Amino acid sequence: MTDHGNILDSATVYLSGPMDFVADRQQEAVSGWRVRVSQFLLSRGVTVYDPWNKPEVSGMPHYGKEDELSTSRRTEWRYEGTDAARAKRDELCDLFWPTLHVDLRMTDLADFLIAYCPTNVYSVGTVHEIALARQQHKPVLLVTPRLELSKLDELKHHLKGDDKGLKILEGLAQETPIRPNPEAIPSLWYMAMLESEDYFFDGFGFADYIDEMGWKRNDLLDSREEALPPRRPLLRYLDRLNREIPKRFDAAGREEVENADWLIFLDDQVRMRPDA
Repeated sequence: MTDHGNILDSATVYLSGPMDFVADRQQEAVSGWRVRVSQFLLSRGVTVYDPWNKPEVSGMPHYGKEDELSTSRRTEWRYEGTDAARAKRDELCDLFWPTLHVDLRMTDLADFLIAYCPTNVYSVGTVHEIALARQQHKPVLLVTPRLELSKLDELKHHLKGDDKGLKILEGLAQETPIRPNPEAIPSLWYMAMLESEDYFFDGFGFADYIDEMGWKRNDLLDSREEALPPRRPLLRYLDRLNREIPKRFDAAGREEVENADWLIFLDDQVRMRPDA
């Protein structure tokens, strides 16, 4: 049996979050948050499913593999009513299905999800994966980081006195999700979907583990948490979770009860076979 204090040693996690609209797709795959969280969890015995490094499909080694070509093909999309445009739309709709299929299958197999949901990055697959996990009554640990957007303030200061420039910047902010979120308030929809306050975090808390894990500095990750330190960091929670499954408040919010979302089966249990 799994010893008390090694709960995560039997667990499988899927790392959900934006991929298409990150600032630097290549850097994200090599040194982004998934890399650090994967290393942290692997050191605690967790099996990690990472969409940047999809598992090989038995008998179909190339099925669902994703690369830069996969996303660049969407520029071929056209809305013309011609047969050629219609055929191209159908082709593109089919093209990404294997990748979606593999990612949702990893969601199926995971005991819980870690979802990174910054409020300034557009993401569709993340929402789909969160919804699927919650339909299966799995915990989704959602990280909505604190966002100050200091560069936006710097640009406003730089354009002071430039009425035309400030107007253009204001228009840009209206057209894109350039919104500060210093309190890390998640979407109201996520609040309803996740159902428990215990599943929300305002950062990872990498600084607490940077020496233990030997991580090299990542300015994008580390400078943000240095400027706005998370008050409820995910990694500390995971270490506590490794010792004891956290309780949640009952529906009335009056007392703490066992959280039955956390169904992590012991890895030494043997499946029954017809010939057993």
